[in-house]
Amino acid sequence: MITPSLQRGIAAGILSAVLVIGTGPAALAQSQRATGQKPAAKPTAAAKPGAATAAAAAKPAQAATGPGGASLVSSHGDWGVYTAQTGRSKICYALSQPQERLPKNLNRDPAYLFVSFRPAENVRNEVALVLGFPAKENGPASASIGSASYELVTKASNAWLKNPAEEGQAIAMMAKGQAMLVKTQSARGSSLTDRYSLSGFTKAVEQARRECGV
Repeated sequence: MITPSLQRGIAAGILSAVLVIGTGPAALAQSQRATGQKPAAKPTAAAKPGAATAAAAAKPAQAATGPGGASLVSSHGDWGVYTAQTGRSKICYALSQPQERLPKNLNRDPAYLFVSFRPAENVRNEVALVLGFPAKENGPASASIGSASYELVTKASNAWLKNPAEEGQAIAMMAKGQAMLVKTQSARGSSLTDRYSLSGFTKAVEQARRECGV
């Protein structure tokens, strides 16, 4: 029997594969695990120099075409809403990239935090991450929003909530929080931290739900 956490892990791997398809030379690993490679979105430049220009350059714009050929539906703060069709199944997800990655001197592939909806598979509110590096399998990993902390389970370059029953609660906390800190350990033993902004998260998730009619 497939346990809930394993089932979520398989689902996370499937969506990770969707995120990678068509983004360049990155190859899918076994069990549909992905490296998460994706060219960074180019910043939006303002026409005039000054503070507005600096702010625009510092904040990358959401790509019109997302990973896997997904279409950008809307942007909300630091989050984008994308939809993609895989066969008869429509996938809708709210996606963001980390604003800060520590330690800064380590080279890593791009990382993503996403909340996905796949009604054809009865998947809702799936919280998962593409880490951008091979993690230590079943090593220490957690996601924290304010005082709330959730244990993660890792597999290859993916991570998801160890207890899928906590996904609804985690999303509620993300809606109220300002940032999520993801702490993991790489396969080489390095302790890594990614900070994701939650600005625009609520509107992005609501939009993703509507797009998939859930």
